[in-house]
Amino acid sequence: MRLSTRIALAVGATVPVLVLATGWLLLRLVAADLHDQQDTHLRERAVAVAKDARSLLRASADRSAAVEQARERRVFTSALDVGVRLIGPEETFTGGPQPAADVALPARARVPVALRADGRSWRILSTRVTGARPGVRGTLWLFASDTAADTQVRLVRRRAVTVALLAAPLSGLLAWAVATRASTPLRRLQRRASGLDPRSSSTRLDHTPTRIAEVDDLAHTLQTVLARYDEQALRTAEALATARSFASAASHELRTPLMSMQTNLEILTEHPELAGPDRDEVLHDLSREHARLLGVLVMLRDLGRGDLVEADAFGPVDLADLVEASTEEQRRRHPHARVVGHCAPGLRVHGWEAGLRSLVDNLLVNALVHGHTDGQPPQVEVTLRASGADALLVVEDRGPGIPPELRTEVFERFRRRPDSPGSGLGLTLVAQQIALHRGGIRVLDRPTGAGTRVEVTLPLSDGTADTEDTLPLPRNWMITTADRPQEFHKDGS
Repeated sequence: MRLSTRIALAVGATVPVLVLATGWLLLRLVAADLHDQQDTHLRERAVAVAKDARSLLRASADRSAAVEQARERRVFTSALDVGVRLIGPEETFTGGPQPAADVALPARARVPVALRADGRSWRILSTRVTGARPGVRGTLWLFASDTAADTQVRLVRRRAVTVALLAAPLSGLLAWAVATRASTPLRRLQRRASGLDPRSSSTRLDHTPTRIAEVDDLAHTLQTVLARYDEQALRTAEALATARSFASAASHELRTPLMSMQTNLEILTEHPELAGPDRDEVLHDLSREHARLLGVLVMLRDLGRGDLVEADAFGPVDLADLVEASTEEQRRRHPHARVVGHCAPGLRVHGWEAGLRSLVDNLLVNALVHGHTDGQPPQVEVTLRASGADALLVVEDRGPGIPPELRTEVFERFRRRPDSPGSGLGLTLVAQQIALHRGGIRVLDRPTGAGTRVEVTLPLSDGTADTEDTLPLPRNWMITTADRPQEFHKDGS
């Protein structure tokens, strides 16, 4: 059932009830006013008739027939249209309209009361009549017919019912017309919304403000829902693409070490008598390939986390604590290396703590693995300080360095030296986190002596960072091909 029809039925049912209730109240007020008028008239007649009634009782006590008849006429004349019944000690005088003599009257009626007799309504009033002489006493009853008042009350009742019967269809039609016109913007919005199909079209709800708060609010809500649908659909598509790319990349990168492990296992199976040195070499190859497999899987997992991280994972991060924790961890893992850190306290950024920790860990691991010459233990120096509105993280090693023409390629997926024990994803993870955090990175020569200097800048938090502006879209490090890495702020000089 349409809204306009519901409103019409509701109004059509409510208005007659209101009219009847108003008519009932009006009826009570009219009846009360009519009775007040009758009661006032009865009191006025009672005052006017009382003197003549007293004279009539004296004449009745003197037993003067002529005087009694004259006084009786004067009583009935002064009563006008009101019925009179004067009950004396020995005689009762009646005149004018009144109930039958056998109708029981109240014991006293000092104020006007209602009396129903012979199908008619009366207003009656009684008053005591006494004289100075003994025996001059009686009760004066006055009667006013309530027929006129009843007629007027019935007329008001009929008109109230007539108005209620007419108001039902008229108010219903009027309410239907008004509701139909008022709901036109809502129907227009419904037609526009029903024509949208997110599966086949990218067209979205176009709404012109109608200055009807409910319709405009509903349109805004629908637009918000559709925008959220688009956002979730995009994230779902990204997640599916990331999963497919993960499977493809894992299959491609794991095929070679798996084939090598299979060959080594076949050698061990087919030649159980293999000599000690040869057997040790095969086992060493198996161990190395296993470590590489594990490293690739871990790195791919971290890349997937970076692609799918949500804005609510971002928050204030103390860079000094994070860098010091990462440095201490690498010291434990590489006890033969020399790792020196210099961190300025109080540098906070708005970021994803797990991603920033991955960034620092991979920079340090890369420096420890590649930042040394043959026969020398690795030496890595880490510095964290403020640089204008940014935090500057510097990692220096004492290795052979990176040629300028290769300083961009090192951030590509699976790009590694032939003799590298790594997975080729460490610096790709670094580039991903820099892009997520709106930072920058430069690969330079070490200022003094051989080695590589990597500078990372991250914007410092001012306490008003908006997480919605933190995540770049699209985030597709897992999807982007290895020879075309996603762009981020880098400088290979």
